[in-house]
Amino acid sequence: MHTYLVLISAAALALVSGTAAAGQEISNDLSRCAAGKGPAVLVNVQGVKEARGNVRVQSYAATPGTWLAKGRWLHRIESRASAGNMSFCLPVPSEGKYGIAVRHDLNGNGKTDFTQDGGGFSNNPGVSILNLGKPSVNKVAFDAGPGVTRITINLKYM
Repeated sequence: MHTYLVLISAAALALVSGTAAAGQEISNDLSRCAAGKGPAVLVNVQGVKEARGNVRVQSYAATPGTWLAKGRWLHRIESRASAGNMSFCLPVPSEGKYGIAVRHDLNGNGKTDFTQDGGGFSNNPGVSILNLGKPSVNKVAFDAGPGVTRITINLKYM
């Protein structure tokens, strides 16, 4: 019984403090980014090479310990790819600094294939072969406000 109460208390504290558990997969519900909603980030992904495979969009708190760390994303949306531009709505727990990572898994195998998959990040930083496409949190961090913050990410392919 004591363990049960501790878990309920921890969940209640997370709700009250506005923090979110890492690793929540959600559907792409664009109504969360309608006028008057938020906090959320409306991500316009440009340059999807072709309508094959899947596009994955993940949000992170913009801190060195969480940015691109395995299992430390806040929300993840996976969707079948559509050539051209795609839009995604990612809720965020509160106003603050966040980073967004996008990957077009062209063959849909769930793995990153550097020679064919596309990718991009918030603020569209340049990536170098030295860091294998992982820009620092300082290059991708942006401020999300209380409403809907709009960003554009341009996908890049090898």
